Amino acid sequence: MATFLYRLGRFSFRKRHVVALFWVALLALAGAGAAGAPAAGNSSFSIPGTEAQKAFDLLDERFPGASADGATARVVFKAPDGQKMTDPGNKAAVQDTVDELSGGTEVAQVTDPYQGGGVSQDGTIAYSSVTYKVPGMELEESSREALQAAAEDARDSGLTVEIGGDALQAIPETGSAEIIGIGIAAVVLVITLGSLLAAGLPLLTAIVGVGIGVATITALASTLDLGSTTSILASMIGLAVGIDYALFVVSRYRAELAEGREREEAAGRAVGTAGSAVVFAGLTVVIALVGLSVVNIPMLTKMGIAAAGTVAVAVLIALTLIPAVLGYAGRRVRPAGEKSKLLGGGRAKDKADRPNMGTRWASFVVRRPLAVLLLGIVGLGAAAVPAGSLELGLPDDGSQPTSTTQRRAYDLLSDGFGPGFNGPLVVVVDAQGSDDPQAVFQQAGDEIKALDNVVNVAPAAPNKAGDTATIAVIPDAKPSSVATEDLVHDIRAVGADIKDGTGAEVLVTGATAMNIDVSQKLNDALVPYLVLVVGLAFLLLIVVFRSILVPLKAALGFLLSVLAALGAVVAVYQWGWLSGLMGVEETGPIMSMMPIFMVGVVFGLAMDYEVFLVTRIREAHVHGEKPSQAVVTGFRYSARVVTAAAVIMIAVFSGFIGSSDSMVKMIGFGLAIAVLFDAFVVRMAIVPAVLALLGAKAWWLPKWLDRALPNVDVEGESLAAHDGAAGKDDEDKELVRA
Repeated sequence: MATFLYRLGRFSFRKRHVVALFWVALLALAGAGAAGAPAAGNSSFSIPGTEAQKAFDLLDERFPGASADGATARVVFKAPDGQKMTDPGNKAAVQDTVDELSGGTEVAQVTDPYQGGGVSQDGTIAYSSVTYKVPGMELEESSREALQAAAEDARDSGLTVEIGGDALQAIPETGSAEIIGIGIAAVVLVITLGSLLAAGLPLLTAIVGVGIGVATITALASTLDLGSTTSILASMIGLAVGIDYALFVVSRYRAELAEGREREEAAGRAVGTAGSAVVFAGLTVVIALVGLSVVNIPMLTKMGIAAAGTVAVAVLIALTLIPAVLGYAGRRVRPAGEKSKLLGGGRAKDKADRPNMGTRWASFVVRRPLAVLLLGIVGLGAAAVPAGSLELGLPDDGSQPTSTTQRRAYDLLSDGFGPGFNGPLVVVVDAQGSDDPQAVFQQAGDEIKALDNVVNVAPAAPNKAGDTATIAVIPDAKPSSVATEDLVHDIRAVGADIKDGTGAEVLVTGATAMNIDVSQKLNDALVPYLVLVVGLAFLLLIVVFRSILVPLKAALGFLLSVLAALGAVVAVYQWGWLSGLMGVEETGPIMSMMPIFMVGVVFGLAMDYEVFLVTRIREAHVHGEKPSQAVVTGFRYSARVVTAAAVIMIAVFSGFIGSSDSMVKMIGFGLAIAVLFDAFVVRMAIVPAVLALLGAKAWWLPKWLDRALPNVDVEGESLAAHDGAAGKDDEDKELVRA
């Protein structure tokens, strides 16, 4: 592989015009497709194989035209102090609002609070439910404006009016913090690479890669039903790995120049060595992201595949576009150790022979491996403690900031109708084939009323055929509570008894039941996912490192870092530690997808640093250095770059903490803290400590397995053959010049 990539690097350097034109054309093509495509909405959320989804599908079949997947809005009214919603003036204002809402072309139904039981017992709060014919993100802007205008007209009459539901749901924004993250990345690149031009190359190529990936996702969003968050997450991961991969290639190129090689030869060797590490690091990320499909939640699968595609583009750009732009840069990219005058070039030579920070740190770890290992494990273990109280759920209006109208509507409904009113359960009774469907409906309603934690059970509402009915159940506790989850299980137990006795099927759905089923499905999929992803990556790393213990150490280190990161997420977003600093206005359960998504993404990113760092150590060991000295040598050449890459990735991920979307905000923080733990504690401390303790045993591989494995030559041993050829070329050039 090293030889092939070496030739690819030299080709890209030599044919830079062709390579650059190819990527620019691809970016333009993707951009044109995105410009002409419909805007991305929210991906349709489904969880195949769960009871909540089965009930939802049954509603679509048995209640045609009911717009089961349509957007909803709850317009909540509160009377002025000392007044009631039943007062003539307030009642007239509400009825005017209902009439105004009913005129929308996309409106399917509007309820009158005075006819449908939508007034609280104390008479101070009322609500009207609006159902639309299309999902929330497909609503015309005119429909949203009409909804807000109707609410504003009611406010003019003196009422307090707030709007809940998904009808006002907007495409999430990442905020200005993302730009700050890129700015920090630029500063780190300048310090690491020693010049503004060299620092600009990774940023430029990463932006090109993310542009192609995000534009492609945008162009296909409507066709493939990709959610609005898909492109944000793809850009988050693509930008981080794109900068890192380019940084590693550029750094190796400068190191090769420092060895005295010609620029084309240096580009070829940079791609042949660092590029090999990029390929395998990218493969681990792609495996982890594509592996999310085993969960069988379409939205998560699409997010993973889209992000994996962006990572693949970043790998290809690092292998081809980076050497091409290095060719354009020429002598303006300086050899390692030689900095521009702007950055203190005169002092660089004086410091060239001094041990750098990486060398000094690795030497310390090699001398005190056991102490460093124990301190790292204990520290990560302490950070992981909060993960023991992890509570999972999906965000609803109750997790919105208190400044939003959705949150204020949620609170008003809780005050007027109880906390469970915001999470109603929908019980679907399928009595098709039953001798007396009405009796089955009545039995189901009566048995549910007898359960604990039930405030109200509405009369059964049958369909036109009379064989299926829905029963609305209002719990006594808030949607995310354990009590409501227990109620869902109790209703399902009642349904099982009814099925045994009558043959009728009783199913529970609604947002709350959907959340419970999602959490359960993700919990059930976590172990198979870990086995698949870690197993495949373990095999891949055996091929890369030609060792059993090094990949095993890599996997165990990853588990430590991801548990510590989950603990930090729980501490901030569930317990509320440092919530003000992180912009968390409301604590609550952790998003159900967070653990498995973090496992997938963090594993891929953790293996990035493992591959980049340990391949440099193995390269020194293969070339004859003793194990402890190989660790020091590996850190001498790679610690600075790995540290810079980690800081860049942390900065990029942290930028997404400013997003308006709670899911993106939480993922941004989780990935940033996970990279911090993994890069600086696991890879920079635990890895060299373990390698120092294992010594030569770290590279042990059974002879039969050594013979069976393909030799991918990540260290670039085969490139030694090109030294002679390169020297002969240099002699020929000298003769020609003479």
